[in-house]
Order: sequence, then structure tokens, then C-alpha cells
Amino acid sequence: MTRQPVCLILSTNNKLETGEKRSRRKILAERTLKVNIAKFALILSVAPCTACVSDAERSRYSGPRPIPHYDVPAQVIYRIDDYRYISFENYSDCFHGDSFYVDTRQGIRTALGREALENFQGKVINADPTGQNLVFPMAAPPHTACSDRSCSTPLAYSTDSGRTFHGMVYMKTFDPFNRSKNYTMVVTNDALYVVKGQSDPYVEKYPLVPGFQYGTNKRLPDDKRIEFDVQMPTGLHSPSGQERFTCDAPIRPSNSSISR
Repeated sequence: MTRQPVCLILSTNNKLETGEKRSRRKILAERTLKVNIAKFALILSVAPCTACVSDAERSRYSGPRPIPHYDVPAQVIYRIDDYRYISFENYSDCFHGDSFYVDTRQGIRTALGREALENFQGKVINADPTGQNLVFPMAAPPHTACSDRSCSTPLAYSTDSGRTFHGMVYMKTFDPFNRSKNYTMVVTNDALYVVKGQSDPYVEKYPLVPGFQYGTNKRLPDDKRIEFDVQMPTGLHSPSGQERFTCDAPIRPSNSSISR
């Protein structure tokens, strides 16, 4: 029997659709949002709640013992510009490691969890010229066993230049690794865009306001609201031009039995 991984992951069809079907999809999205909003509060800060250890790794131990310390160099798996990037560390392979957001200019290093961010297979575009808003979507390692209600999969967003991150569910699926290929996450100076699909994308827009966190009882200020089925702004890109997480797969540890 396959056990579900000891982890908290909280949180296509690209054929052209008729206007009627698209309208029904918009209504469904609005209803689904109400359910997901209730889950946002469970995510809280991303670093502790997205840390996830698969059965394959945890089965080496008889109890809740520390994850091994692997003798591998840090990899930059996503770069925004010369001084902002994602550092991938203490990994056994490209799907099981620790991720950190780093800003060398401001002296920021924020944990983004284990076995999460590195598994996202879609596109990531951090296009806020101020550097204040950031987004890093997540997924689960290949062959992750979800519950009978699927895995609720989060993204991490920040409105304070990466000093703190909050979570938001963007997908519910039994196959988060492969399904994440259908998504593009974009952040600008005032909003987060969650884009599903490619040839006929469905776009949701979430306003980003410093001090406001989704999943709380607070209302968006200044008459701002979440918008569904909107047009995606054009010409957006990260300063580096990188749009996907990349990992050097041949780098593997030689001391996988050593624990911290």
C-alpha cells in the first residue's frame, strides 16, 4: 500500500471553448475561490508549511528524524537578475531539496520549503520593476500520493521584497507535478496573475497590496477585487529572461546516509 507523503501541500484541456462554456467556467472559478480562500489561512507562512518529505526519503528512518545533510553545492535554479535568485540546497536530486529566496543587495535569505518549489513545471515571470512583489509557485515531486480528495497545491507570494511570503492555493489535482505544466504565474507592480492553459488561457488577477494577506478576514482596500477571465498584460518578462526553474540533474550527493 502506498502511504501518503508526510507533507502539507495547501494550498487541461486547451481546446477552444464556446462563450457559454467559458461563462460557466468563470462561475465555477468564482465558487471554487470561496472554498480556497478558507484554506489560505491554513497556509500562513510558506516556509514551515510547504516543507515536505516523501515516503521514499522518510522510510529510511523509524521515526521523525532529521533529513540528511547532503554534500552537494548550492544551485541557482531561477534567477530574476544579478542579485535576486532561488538557491536550491541540501538536495538528493532535482525533486527533493531545500529552496531559498536570496537578495544579496538587501541581505535577504528566506526559506521556501522542501520538495515544493523545485517541482513546478510551468512558467514563472517576476516582472515587478520595483522588486516589491514576487511569486514562486510550487508542486509536489513526481509520483506523489495524494489523498482521496487530491492535493491542494500552493504558490508563494511576497509584497515586501521577499522578506516574508504567504501561500495561496492555485490548483487541486491528483498529479501536481505534471499538471503544473499547464500554469504560468506572473507578478507585476500591482497584481498576481494565475494563468491556466496556453492556446486559450484562463487568467485570474489577484491585487497585491503591502500589508494585505489573502486568507484573513480583511477586505482588499480601495475597492480592489479579484478578477476572473481577464486579459493578460503583454510584454511581461523577468529581468533575466528566465521563465522556468532549472536544475543540473547530474549533481548528486555521495553521502546520503549522513544526518544533521
